[in-house]
Amino acid sequence: MGTHIEATMSKILFLAVFSSVVLANGSSRAQQNSPGNSAPPAGVSLKVTILGSGGGPNVDLQRFGPSILVEAGNGDKLLFDCGRGFAQRLTEYGLSLGVIDKLFLTHLHSDHILSVPDLFLVGWSNGGRSTPLQVWGPMGTQHMMDSMANTFEFDIRARALLDDQRTKEGIRAAAKDIDEGVIYDRNGVKVTAFLVDHGPIKPAFGYRVDFNGRSVAMSGDTRFSENLIAYSQGVDVLIHESGNPVPPNLTGRERQERERIAAIHTMPAETAVVFNRVKPRLAVYAHGGGPQAMAEARKTYAGPLEDSEDLMTIEISDRIEVRRPHK
Repeated sequence: MGTHIEATMSKILFLAVFSSVVLANGSSRAQQNSPGNSAPPAGVSLKVTILGSGGGPNVDLQRFGPSILVEAGNGDKLLFDCGRGFAQRLTEYGLSLGVIDKLFLTHLHSDHILSVPDLFLVGWSNGGRSTPLQVWGPMGTQHMMDSMANTFEFDIRARALLDDQRTKEGIRAAAKDIDEGVIYDRNGVKVTAFLVDHGPIKPAFGYRVDFNGRSVAMSGDTRFSENLIAYSQGVDVLIHESGNPVPPNLTGRERQERERIAAIHTMPAETAVVFNRVKPRLAVYAHGGGPQAMAEARKTYAGPLEDSEDLMTIEISDRIEVRRPHK
């Protein structure tokens, strides 16, 4: 009994303590915060939560699949990508899957979409979503969502029979294949999609969110992209991927495979070029990063730079406040 109580208390403490850094004109200080307080505080225009900071098909228990939640001061909740572990991280954060009804996909690689069925199904069956799940993404997005409804037709029908309070609209997807440009503009929130270069994976998009004079841009997966630099000008926060350089000691097939992967991502030295040209108030690595990438970028980039982790939040106002889960 005592061991069980101690374990429970340890888990509660783990979830309750967050550390933070406040960035204002280059200064920083530490504070604490707790997860689950999802609404942006008064005066904060945008709150960004890195639900999943990892990438690639491999399973990582510390860094779940790519997924970023952007909350605007008007109450809008926008989800960008929906990788493995999204449902678990959103629940840790303190939100029900049913509150998310706007999903924006950068591309359709599996690591960016593995949890879309969770959002689609559980957001309706257990989360209380009563309106269609709106999905924007590259060519193939509408087909994927239509196919998903067919794949889970038995489950949807069975659960609808068990509870007639579940609305038919809540289990419908309103999906749209997008082109570059403004794709969402409501209640002061504007989302702009821009093409990036993910090698043969075409089209692939990055996104920019603007609200109340504040902004965040997200690269998605990309090689060095001039178009990203152009669309990211003036942003407060730029969240960018980072590839891993190929170790010089690799040979043969393993080296060839790593080189193919590196060729469709942005190397750390190249991200430094992007950051120097965009000049965001804060640059953040997600989908990659790590000490090696940080050290490489620091050779030529001296501006504010953070490496992300799951459940890290960024509050954007006159100052930028970064809160990290204390582990």
